[in-house]
Amino acid sequence: MDLLVEDRHFRRDWSTAFDVGGKAAAQNLADIAAMGASPTALLVGLAAPGDLPAAWAQDLVRGLVAECSRAGAFLAGGDVSSAEKITLAITALGNMAGFEPVTRAGARPGDQLAIAGRLGHSAAGLALLEAGLTEPGALVASHRRPRPPYPAGPEAAALGATSMIDISDGLLADLGHIAQASGVRIDVDAEPLADTRLKAAAAALGGADWLRWALTGGEDHALAATFPAGTGLPRHWAVIGRVATGLGVRVDGKQYPGPAGWNHFT
Repeated sequence: MDLLVEDRHFRRDWSTAFDVGGKAAAQNLADIAAMGASPTALLVGLAAPGDLPAAWAQDLVRGLVAECSRAGAFLAGGDVSSAEKITLAITALGNMAGFEPVTRAGARPGDQLAIAGRLGHSAAGLALLEAGLTEPGALVASHRRPRPPYPAGPEAAALGATSMIDISDGLLADLGHIAQASGVRIDVDAEPLADTRLKAAAAALGGADWLRWALTGGEDHALAATFPAGTGLPRHWAVIGRVATGLGVRVDGKQYPGPAGWNHFT
């Protein structure tokens, strides 16, 4: 279940109602995929000002339905109420097909860490919008409507993933949840995170830190999973590190300076 609050998680001057609906569905359906399940349905609660145009609400629903369709799920129902700002409360449901869920607590020393999906694209897109820029357009689109790799979740479970999470608050922050739940240290290699689009956006912004977007930017909803050493992974899974004894998360062997990701209360 996730909440989206206007001006905290989206802005109507930056995103269409269709975009907001797609983003709201994606961030919830990705949580289902991150447990190794196939998404099946969404329940949506909408609170909005009384003067919200009906057309905006209808486009919101179209966005929700479109992303559900992409994930193989349905919009099953919900509720409507009033509020000073648009607020969405969404519950996602999924099917494990008889298998046990992949949690955050199973990572073991010696496992390899891999990612399916993009990292830092949404954060770069947000930085571009904040600067009044719209290019590279693919990054702005990633912020407005993330594209989680839904099939990769059940695939990872079938491959024997020992833990998994979707990257919603930032790679380092979310890997921290796995490290804490599993009682391990996770070592991330920065080199595999190099991305030409992130570098182009950083250049457009006068030399911004593209690696910070990849390490701490959220809302891409890529899937991060740990697998037993030697597991053969499809090409769309990129190995970016390993699990070791100890606690916490390190980047190239060092503690990362600064925030690890999004904090809802600061």
